[in-house]
Amino acid sequence: MSRIGKKPIEIPKGVTVTKEGNLIKVKGPKGELTQEIHQNISVEVKENEIIVTRPNDLKINKSLHGLTRALIQNMITGVSEAYQKTLEIVGVGYRAEMKGKNLLLSIGYSHPIYFAPPDEVTLQTPSQTQVVVSGIDKQLVGQVAAKIRSFRKPEPYKGKGIKYSDEQILRKAGKTAG
Repeated sequence: MSRIGKKPIEIPKGVTVTKEGNLIKVKGPKGELTQEIHQNISVEVKENEIIVTRPNDLKINKSLHGLTRALIQNMITGVSEAYQKTLEIVGVGYRAEMKGKNLLLSIGYSHPIYFAPPDEVTLQTPSQTQVVVSGIDKQLVGQVAAKIRSFRKPEPYKGKGIKYSDEQILRKAGKTAG
């Protein structure tokens, strides 16, 4: 039995979960999310908890069991607390600023980079060297943060680039005089 899949999911106060066929809808104070689940996995919604079960021990059902439970848990956490990722910009002259809803990045290229985020995600720049990506969908927040990071990944010699706030950059030694 899946260790993650067999755990029941607690529903916090202020969050409602409804099941319509293979569609799970989660509504909370931050917003609403929907997720379609596989027909082999059964989801049972009780008063204040959700139980995810699988019909048998086939490999596909085992893999979908924990996945489905994790997706539902992420939806509940998202609509009640929201997700947030912080990016740091390291480098002389590297900076970020908001132009309306778009993000303007000056990161060492000959041109500035404008990034328009999806409507479900909000971007903030508390300082010129920080970008905060937040939203209720965990997958979308991570994808937007990864896209911003991909504009200038941190390099291993000086550590310049865009990195996650909790990321450790493995530094390499430069050339030595022979």
